[in-house]
Amino acid sequence: MGHHAAVTDTAVRPAEGLADLEHYRVELTGYCYRMLGSAFEAEDAVQETLVRAWRSLDRFEGRSSLRSWLYRIATNVCLSMLGASQRRARPMDLQPARSADTPLPAPLGEALWIEPVPDAKVVPEGADPAEVAVARESVRLAFVAALQHLPPRQRAVLILREVLRWHAEEVAELLETSVASVNSALQRARATLASRKPSETDGEPIGEEKEELLRRYVDAFERYDMDSLTALLAEDATWNMPPYDLWLQTHADIVAWCLGTGIGCRDSVLVPVTNANGSPAFGQYKPGPDGTLVPWSLQVIEMAGNRISGITFFLDTERFFPLFGLPPQYAAGTEADGAAT
Repeated sequence: MGHHAAVTDTAVRPAEGLADLEHYRVELTGYCYRMLGSAFEAEDAVQETLVRAWRSLDRFEGRSSLRSWLYRIATNVCLSMLGASQRRARPMDLQPARSADTPLPAPLGEALWIEPVPDAKVVPEGADPAEVAVARESVRLAFVAALQHLPPRQRAVLILREVLRWHAEEVAELLETSVASVNSALQRARATLASRKPSETDGEPIGEEKEELLRRYVDAFERYDMDSLTALLAEDATWNMPPYDLWLQTHADIVAWCLGTGIGCRDSVLVPVTNANGSPAFGQYKPGPDGTLVPWSLQVIEMAGNRISGITFFLDTERFFPLFGLPPQYAAGTEADGAAT
């Protein structure tokens, strides 16, 4: 791009420039999160993108929009980060469901797992409702996990074309390739995703019926009433706990687990937080050795129809509780900062 003289009338004055760049932070974080599968890596990638953009703002020639220029930088940052890392996964991607009497395996490293992200960091506020629905749907855990099966450039093409609705010409320009190669990458990416079937949740907004389902879930979990709890789960609901690759699927195994290895969760309290990955989420505090309630998991609840289709217990509370505004100790009346009311 450097061999054209800068177009002076599109030069951005520094103070305005910074605000202009900041304006794109949430949508860029959503893009980088879909690419990388980690809230923390996505924030790092966006920070790096904005720093690079800020440094070369005087060389930005206005031949493309500021937005597409930022996406080009963000894509390059993500591709170089992905060059160095393995793909992230969910326990369900790694091995078949196990039975409740399987001994708990050693935890696997944090770099392996799809991580939760607060909707507020990746879903632009005040956007068109249809765009918000697509943004939410496309950060669901199952969809982000399915994206991980695509090679990085195919992943970028699919997100830009299908989620962000860019034209093939724009994507070809961004990736410095041909429209034909963008179209063929998109076809291959669609075929891979179709084979992964990432549609275990429905994208319906949470209405009264789902609110009631969640109320019943919290009540059943806090009372540790297994009959009430399993009555809310779909037949094939998944129960998983990163950083362990063990996951459960039958009601009998879930109950046996809760009353066996997982018995320490009895008398837990669930605190609602703003949505994670387009789904309802709760901070779970369970009784510690001295009886006080201590952080145990961030629960993300996936729903299909009028049943719960999956519960993920993210156990790395040291990293995820601050991300979701949850305090390190539970006190009666605890609410996450900015929790859903």
